[in-house]
Amino acid sequence: MNDMQRMTGLLIGAVFGAVFVVVNAQSPLNSVAAILLKVAACLGAVGVLAMWFVSARGERGSAEGAQRNMFSRGYLFVVAAEVILLFGGLRVLAIWGRPVEGNVAWVALVVGVHFIALAPIWKDWSIAVPGVVLTVLGAVGLVLASTAAVAWVPLVSGVLSGVVLLTGSVALGWRAVTARTA
Repeated sequence: MNDMQRMTGLLIGAVFGAVFVVVNAQSPLNSVAAILLKVAACLGAVGVLAMWFVSARGERGSAEGAQRNMFSRGYLFVVAAEVILLFGGLRVLAIWGRPVEGNVAWVALVVGVHFIALAPIWKDWSIAVPGVVLTVLGAVGLVLASTAAVAWVPLVSGVLSGVVLLTGSVALGWRAVTARTA
């Protein structure tokens, strides 16, 4: 995977991370904390977008050899399985009459497993780390959805998953941009 493919992956992660935060930062959080989280998430995503542009500008002048395609057959298989699991699982949760808060937990779990499955395909074990964390946050949220703490599922499985994606994207993007200029 070349630098721009990696930066594009980080940008996608940052955007989804921001969406996780913006959609799920709500009650029972205090409204000021929710607004601050949403603003910070959007700023984080904008920061990764800026790093993407810096990388793209630097990439223009460099000619690299043959690159491995990150969108291989293995990638397509993982994404197809992810889509089936996401929508099929949400449908099953609805049929079982599970609280709607559990949906974000299911999404976090499936997205986490998708990162874990992509790590060996892309030969990039760094994406397994957020994958494990999102999987755990999703599983915890599914458990919480069956308890009196159901109102906290969007924070645990949504906001925290978004923070993990954004933190990883900002940190890895910053490392890539500064390494290039060093």
